[in-house]
Amino acid sequence: MINIFDGAMGTILQADGILKPGVCPELLNIQSAQAIINVHKQYISAGATIIETNTFGGSSLKLAQYGLTDKVRAINIAGVKNAKAAMQHNGKVAGSMGPIGRFIEPLGDISFDTVYKAYFEQASALAEGGADYILIETCIDLQEMRAALLAAKDAAPGIPVICQMSYSEDARTVTGTDPQTAAITLEAMGADIIGANCSTGPEELLPIVKILAQNCKCPISVQPNAGMPHLINGKTIFPMHPADMGKWAPKLIEAGATFIGGCCGTTPAHIAAIKEAVSGLADPVRSPLPHRLALTSRTKTIFIGTDLPTRLIGERINPTGRKKLAAEIKAGSFISVKKEAVEQTNAGADILDVNMGVGGIDQTAAMEKAIKEIAQIVSTPLSIDTSDPKALEAGLKVYPGRALINSVSAEPDRLKYFLPLAKRYGAAVLCLPLSDKGLPKTGSERVAIIEKIIAAAKQAGLQDNDFILDCLVMTVAADKTAALEVLQALSLYHSKFGYPSTMGLSNISFGLPDRPLINSTFFAMCLAYGLNAPIMNPYDSLMKNTLLAASALNGNDPHGQHYSLTIAKQPHSETAAAAEVTPRNIIEAIKHSIIVGEKENIAQMVEHALKEGHTSNEITENALTTAMNAVGKDFGAKKIFLPQVMLSAEAMREAFLKIKEILPSQASANKGTVVIATVKGDIHDLGKNIVSALLENNGFKLIDLGKDVDSEKIVRTAIENDADIVGLCSLMTTTMTQIDKVIASLKKAGSTAQVIVGGAVLTQEYADSAGADAYAEDGVIAVEIAKKLTAKRKGSQAL
Repeated sequence: MINIFDGAMGTILQADGILKPGVCPELLNIQSAQAIINVHKQYISAGATIIETNTFGGSSLKLAQYGLTDKVRAINIAGVKNAKAAMQHNGKVAGSMGPIGRFIEPLGDISFDTVYKAYFEQASALAEGGADYILIETCIDLQEMRAALLAAKDAAPGIPVICQMSYSEDARTVTGTDPQTAAITLEAMGADIIGANCSTGPEELLPIVKILAQNCKCPISVQPNAGMPHLINGKTIFPMHPADMGKWAPKLIEAGATFIGGCCGTTPAHIAAIKEAVSGLADPVRSPLPHRLALTSRTKTIFIGTDLPTRLIGERINPTGRKKLAAEIKAGSFISVKKEAVEQTNAGADILDVNMGVGGIDQTAAMEKAIKEIAQIVSTPLSIDTSDPKALEAGLKVYPGRALINSVSAEPDRLKYFLPLAKRYGAAVLCLPLSDKGLPKTGSERVAIIEKIIAAAKQAGLQDNDFILDCLVMTVAADKTAALEVLQALSLYHSKFGYPSTMGLSNISFGLPDRPLINSTFFAMCLAYGLNAPIMNPYDSLMKNTLLAASALNGNDPHGQHYSLTIAKQPHSETAAAAEVTPRNIIEAIKHSIIVGEKENIAQMVEHALKEGHTSNEITENALTTAMNAVGKDFGAKKIFLPQVMLSAEAMREAFLKIKEILPSQASANKGTVVIATVKGDIHDLGKNIVSALLENNGFKLIDLGKDVDSEKIVRTAIENDADIVGLCSLMTTTMTQIDKVIASLKKAGSTAQVIVGGAVLTQEYADSAGADAYAEDGVIAVEIAKKLTAKRKGSQAL
């Protein structure tokens, strides 16, 4: 069945003069209830079968902008009542929950629990009002969507939850999540319907709908804008006519959507056109999903399967037997943990195992810290390795993706506490054949224990694509059949379950001479029996070369091409560890630390460089600026994403501060003065805050006026401070026209500042029409534009 959503609420309220700049749209549910009901009725008449409540910004964190935190329950209940009054039992009501406008730490300054509580409060009120769906929409960060989804399912059990992310033209969210990763992560966490809305028109969302449909079983929803807006005669105009929107609707259905409607710029006429175009269409036919385990980070998905190449699980973030790493973790330092994450990823690890098992510490706090830090600097999916349920939940909660739990055995406590956590947070499970009856000796005994774990897991709600099976390796020095029984277990696992397999390999050689030889030979034997994801040291060249050779021999590397190329390029060393920092390479070391975002030790390295005789200018130009240029290049090439850029910028700021502290007279002058603001009537400042942080960390003097700033204040501040740059942001279609008004006022007042504009609803064409000097698509581009414009302005002033 094809379900029809309504279109934009604000578009009509603004056109009718009901929604004034600076007014809280959600408060109209109470103060102008009939006006809201009338808009709903227009969409119902146009053919909408699902009406969204006017509660997009109805969380306490958003209503705080208007001093209305005490009105959360009243506003959201009223929003549902208004929609139901219009619908009169002829359709369904979706309780809308939009983004909070802030990033969750460590990318932002707000905790996961605080965001969860805000969404829980809003979802509770929507459920109390009688909503038929909870709709979480326009999210640009997967971690915020995770918090909202958990809150909605806890607050409104039994009510289907719709999760709609907002994607840019590159088919990723602002923080880098692709639709495949979103679909896999959110379905595993229990989303009932997954989709996309806002940002772009139907043409751009079409491939996103296809990817969503190919990566989850649940229904797909889509609500595109009426194209990207233009500025015509001082008015914001969306270019896509209703008939054009209608032409795209059948294509979106064919791609996999069964819920379709409109977002910014769409009107009842657009919904009527969609309704007519899809009338009589059957539900799309979707292919069954392949039998594979998927793990995700915020920006990447890794598949593990019996028909896929072998995946490496890096084992080195584990303090067991590593005194230095254990001491650092105990002291609260995570420098080595982060270094291992980066270097293992560079060495070829597909997944990173994270263990914080150090005696005498708060393992829960340590795991939370480690997962936050690692997830921000690498895109490699993580495996959370702990026997402590509290530490496990702390790690799962803050991880912005689908993690692997290492591990779940058949011991009663593991089944009781770990399986519900796997279900709640959408994690996959490494099944370890251990029970309270002791270690299994034979392959068949391992299978029996695995059967018990899987049965309990399925009873807890897990499914076939949630498991990877460990073979439990013992030492051959103690049991001559140890290796043979592992091979038998591998064979039985694949024939009986069909799930992928894993194991830690090094136990096999314990107590024997020349352990690398034993390990690599055993590895080759296991690969021949179908081992899919070994847990190993990714720096071990012998083991990695064994895998390369095995891939060529088993047909995964046709003609041995990858084997040949890789072997030819290998250095003659045993590890991929970074070079020791010396006076000769300190500049390169600082540059590397900036690129990977090692902000904890950057100040010490800068101080060391200055003592060795390197000038502040040399450090700034050859290390800091060069590093950020490399970061910008990788960001543009989609090799890294916003979290990594922000971390690099923070590291650069720490370096600047240390130079200024030691040599204030030699510290580089600021690159220019920037006045930045979100325009009048717009209370969204997430994008502006990102740009502000990046500019400040790159050496600009920032005067951040905040949000909802009137034109007079912006102009006055720019002139009083002789600003080089004025940055203007708008994220709402209802406030876009404020940008051209501010630009006109700046010119009239005689300001010579260069104007950069940006925001989710803006385009280059709109910027040109408004008279801006530049349009910045994202924060990294904004920094580069600001550098060029300030240099140009200072150059013209010198003439």
